[in-house]
Amino acid sequence: MLLSMTGFGEARTQTDDLAAAVEVRAVNNRHLKVTVRGTEPYPMFEADLEKVVRRHVRRGTVTVHVRVDRRPGHADLTLNADALAAYLRQVRAACDAAGTPEYAAPLLAGVLALPGVAPEARHGGSPPDGEWPVVERTLAGALAHLDEMRREEGRAMAAELLALHDTVAAELAAVRVLLPAVTADYRDRILDRVRQAVADAGVAVHPDHLIREVALFADRTDVAEEVTRLSAHLGQFADLVRKGDEAGRKLEFVVQEMGREANTLGSKAGDVAVSRHVFEIKAALERVRELVQNVE
Repeated sequence: MLLSMTGFGEARTQTDDLAAAVEVRAVNNRHLKVTVRGTEPYPMFEADLEKVVRRHVRRGTVTVHVRVDRRPGHADLTLNADALAAYLRQVRAACDAAGTPEYAAPLLAGVLALPGVAPEARHGGSPPDGEWPVVERTLAGALAHLDEMRREEGRAMAAELLALHDTVAAELAAVRVLLPAVTADYRDRILDRVRQAVADAGVAVHPDHLIREVALFADRTDVAEEVTRLSAHLGQFADLVRKGDEAGRKLEFVVQEMGREANTLGSKAGDVAVSRHVFEIKAALERVRELVQNVE
């Protein structure tokens, strides 16, 4: 099954001591790139979180946002007594200086919220004991939801890619039908021109010259190899889409080869009708190329 490189997943876990929430967003990229944001210290643990991401994602730019709300423990309940005393003195002094000492009490009610009085606990070194397994489990849940979205988009892309495959195959079949008539039509046009020239100028043209001219044209416009190779690439393309497992890079290569054969076919085609079919082939391949860029 094909997997899209874009998607979104989230998960939450609640325990007695903390609430963990993880959001995962993925967009297309030729390689895997993981970025971690959120509650400390997890942005510094990007390598550990990337190991979890790699179990689910092989290509793409993945942004992981981790939020952890912890219940404060006794060790976290700290008060900066010096800062508190300094704020109290300054508030009272300012109110006395302004002649409004009655305002001191209401202002002092919010002093604990002032910077530095009751600083939040920081975990700069490592997550608190028992927290990492909860975050890892929550991340795995978010990645599972991401996979669901990627699989759903992958099914839709596979259906469209196979429909475009059928379009290219139908146009290529039409080219096969036209090719024998292209050389014959050219031969007939050459003969008509020669007959007209003979009639107008009274000159004679050796039949070998006509045969040589037609043979040169047939050689210049022979696209049998291009048609055969494009047909083979189409079969390989369909197999990769149906198989789907890590098909993105292989599909990119096959589509590149199909585009090369289509360009050669268009440049060598000596007939307007053939050129019209080649145009439709190239238009379908361009849409295929856009879709394949989003396949993992």
